[in-house]
Amino acid sequence: MRDFQMPGRSAVFATNGMCATSHPLAAAAAIDILKSGGNAVDAAIAGAVLLGICEPQMTGLGGDCFVLLKPAGEERVVALNGSGRAPAGLSAAALRERGLAAVPLHGVEAVTLPGAVDAFCRLSADWGRLGLAETLAPAIRYAEEGVPVAPRTAFDWAAAADDLQGAAREFYLLNGQAPRPGQIFRAPGQAEVLRRIAHEGRAGFYEGEVAEDMAASLQALGGTHTLADFAATACDYTTPVSGTYNGIELLEHPPNGQGATAILLLNILKHFDIAAMDPFGAPRAHVEAEAAKLAYDARNRFLADPAHTTRLDHMLSADTAAALAALIDPARAMASPAALSEAVHRDTIYITVVDRDRMAVSLIYSVFWSFGAGLASGRFGIGFQNRGAGFTLTAGHPNEAMGGKRPMHTIIPGMIRQNGRVTMPFGVMGGAYQPNGHARFVSNMVDFGLDPQAAIDAPRSFSGAEGMQVERGYSDAIRAELAAMGHSVSIPDTPIGGAQAILIGADGVLQGGSDPRKDGCALGY
Repeated sequence: MRDFQMPGRSAVFATNGMCATSHPLAAAAAIDILKSGGNAVDAAIAGAVLLGICEPQMTGLGGDCFVLLKPAGEERVVALNGSGRAPAGLSAAALRERGLAAVPLHGVEAVTLPGAVDAFCRLSADWGRLGLAETLAPAIRYAEEGVPVAPRTAFDWAAAADDLQGAAREFYLLNGQAPRPGQIFRAPGQAEVLRRIAHEGRAGFYEGEVAEDMAASLQALGGTHTLADFAATACDYTTPVSGTYNGIELLEHPPNGQGATAILLLNILKHFDIAAMDPFGAPRAHVEAEAAKLAYDARNRFLADPAHTTRLDHMLSADTAAALAALIDPARAMASPAALSEAVHRDTIYITVVDRDRMAVSLIYSVFWSFGAGLASGRFGIGFQNRGAGFTLTAGHPNEAMGGKRPMHTIIPGMIRQNGRVTMPFGVMGGAYQPNGHARFVSNMVDFGLDPQAAIDAPRSFSGAEGMQVERGYSDAIRAELAAMGHSVSIPDTPIGGAQAILIGADGVLQGGSDPRKDGCALGY
């Protein structure tokens, strides 16, 4: 139980249904859908699409999604890949000939086809009850009437404003400036697009005037995107990958998502007595950081479009994890994880909904970097993602950029199953941090007995390209101890990630947790 004299938030308890996400209006819209007779899929679509209006820097119709779905009355989990492909005309060789070593983050070359809308339409048709007209109604209304910009959203918006280019500046800035908290953001162009999707389904987005607006806008920027590319966009059902950790089973979306990285990370951590460590002391943060370096190195080597990922079994094997764990010095940070692991490898917004029938949805939906590529279509103002920056330009690499191919994605929805029963849909936002965030969240609960809200609230650290970032929730003494181990320690400018979770109790009670690092909440009824 938390100390009620200290800042924090209580978990939310309910029995009929629950939503946890990063904006209150989206959570409320999802609950309204449940109350009106919709199921978890209807509610998740309603909330997710509205998040594109509430948090346009994070997500939108030009983005991608991944979904894990537990059907009502079953314990199996279905995965849906709603990530778009590169336009047919994309060529890594052509980019290399231009002297590029990487796909430009804010260039039209990074814009892949938006896959989320097709996935939402497929989910609604296959699993929903209400139909798109009703589930998209809240987002249409808010896009027209406007949404007061929330504090964390305004913070992110201001940080990314300079990355907006051309038409995106007209649609996503107010008088040339990022909106302040409480200012009203409207997106009437997107309201029109949503009306077309509500009445025509996917054809209202991937064909006709909306597709023409997107294709023409991208071509004007030098893109190879065609109407045929948009029309060919299609989601795919697939099977989750899974791994076990101290009595629980972690289910993740398979490649081209990076969920296997979280499983590998936990497999490495099994070789250390994490539960015996101080949960927020330097030794645990150090071992987790070293394990993450090795797991992410494996990700960078192997994960790609599903048709090009050939070493997934190797990445998930117990032998691989044991060999990588043996490379970790419990007292010293490694200088070159890629070089050390060479011998071993030789041969993302988030929303979760649970309904009264215990259908559970774990859905993550993103444009990658803040405001994606910083580009938008000229007529309707659809922001374009920069998922193509997830490709590599290294010739022959499984994740080499190529027309018609899906890039490696950072966004990953998660679910936990215990003793054969799905007990928790959850997700951790935060780009590259997400697999580390999944592992930390699971370990917080399994190794230290924290409830979902406490596991979310707990301080975070992450070792990535910018060194070891350690949130202010850790003391200066811990940071000094980590620095003495050889880590390049800093306090991040922004919080590390954001998380949401719903625990499905065996007694029928739902318990929702929502990250205070974001504007959102868990709501139930």
